[in-house]
Amino acid sequence: MNNSMISAMVSMSGIQQRLDLLSDNIANMDNVGYKRKEASFEDTLTRVQKQTSEMQLPGRATPSGFNLGFGSRMSTIATNFTQGSIKETGNETDLAIEGNALFAVLTGDGVKAYTRAGDFHIQPDPQNPESAYLVTKEGNYVLNADGDRITVPAGSKLQISSEGIVLAATGTEVVSAGRIQLLTPIRPHALEQMDGNLYALTFGANEGDVLVDTASLPQEQRASLRQGAVEASNVNLTDEMAELMQVQRVYQLAARALTSSETMMSLANNLRG
Repeated sequence: MNNSMISAMVSMSGIQQRLDLLSDNIANMDNVGYKRKEASFEDTLTRVQKQTSEMQLPGRATPSGFNLGFGSRMSTIATNFTQGSIKETGNETDLAIEGNALFAVLTGDGVKAYTRAGDFHIQPDPQNPESAYLVTKEGNYVLNADGDRITVPAGSKLQISSEGIVLAATGTEVVSAGRIQLLTPIRPHALEQMDGNLYALTFGANEGDVLVDTASLPQEQRASLRQGAVEASNVNLTDEMAELMQVQRVYQLAARALTSSETMMSLANNLRG
């Protein structure tokens, strides 16, 4: 297999991964709190190809060899945590984060995860009809500042402040349900995206080294909540489609290079016979 075929095949593999990433962003553009994923590429292993002795001309200043590459590959996938637009819904259980922070939730498997999606709802407690939980649309429990599930009286009306303090009103009685846990990522690269618009700590990472309670930060750095609104995804369809067209054309060029290389190899084999 010659160098041109290797280069085209490696490049096509990386471009296909880029296409999959763009498709994922477009498919999730309507998901509340979704953050755009971005890819970085790097050259694969290169080597210096020596030229023939005829190129060793007197007075030549440039090196006689040249770098021979073998295409490019996708090296990393990063999440763009840029703030999305805020959309008013009027739903008392919808919460939008303004600033750099994440909600803490507990999945059905008992795993702690994090999300920007604030389209919550009230779920009755099957073991106690007089109480209910604040959960995500997937059924994950929203956690308070102490790491416990947020429990409110069944049928109560919620009032949530910008600091995340939850007050549940039932008739003339108002009870406190604690403060919603908002965590600011200080090492975003230590978070990996999971299914269900969730984020989890990478293997070996400690929550205290990656996330801090936004209430412990200086006032100008704290995130706040807006009740009755949700944060839209930060995916721009126009930009994604423009990049998708460019990547498709690059893929077509790489495929054409691979076809041309195969044709030349076939011609060389026929001449040899």
